[in-house]
Amino acid sequence: MITKRIIPCLDVKNGRVVKGVNFKGLADVNSPVELAKYYSDCGADELVFYDITASAEGRGIFTDILCEAASSVFIPLTVGGGINTLDDFDRVLKCGADKVSVNSGAIRDPKIIGDAAKRYGDQCVVLSVDVKRVDGKFHVFAKGGREDTGLDAIEWIKHGQDSGAGEIVLNSMDTDGVKKGFDLEMLKAVCDIARVPVIASGGAGCIEDFVTLFKTLPEVDAGLAASIFHFGEVEIKTLKKELADNRINVRL
Repeated sequence: MITKRIIPCLDVKNGRVVKGVNFKGLADVNSPVELAKYYSDCGADELVFYDITASAEGRGIFTDILCEAASSVFIPLTVGGGINTLDDFDRVLKCGADKVSVNSGAIRDPKIIGDAAKRYGDQCVVLSVDVKRVDGKFHVFAKGGREDTGLDAIEWIKHGQDSGAGEIVLNSMDTDGVKKGFDLEMLKAVCDIARVPVIASGGAGCIEDFVTLFKTLPEVDAGLAASIFHFGEVEIKTLKKELADNRINVRL
């Protein structure tokens, strides 16, 4: 049985971790370096670091903060934000990232997925997809959720994995920060077509939401969350014990 992963997410803006609801109303949380070290020490399986305004502002990721965060953790680190070229992949990997997450950059230039997979390996390329319901359909959004691309999310994810993405992060904008559970309907639609690991993101509000996620959709590989971990509402060790008690395989 595949071990389910628990992944805290650090959304970084102006060098600080922030969190909002439905991608809006961002509030300051903490230092990304301090939080990264904390999660590495307390049982997280991986860590995701997003520079959430890099794409919208047309700049590269904050490499100084990234280097400091990477040097303080001993778990796999995925980094995204402002990834538009192979040089961006190279720069982020040299800062200490294990995997690189691409979102808006891949929408602008879909070829980057395959080019990066060929150079660095499929396992290094994570396709992060921000998805929101528009007139009953799943639309892909770009630039940190600011821009509706009109792309059908399921078709885009199919294209991404066919091009060489080794992992999919599905960010439901409809449930982001709402804390009423993961978007099971959206996740089911993605899992039905996915041949690579799928990470669920958006909506976790309590331990039971993770239990429901993995029991309802055992094909989901990992649960990603932010505010419930950042604000101490759920401790990762407690979460993992509860999952294990529910016969969900986790690394304790």
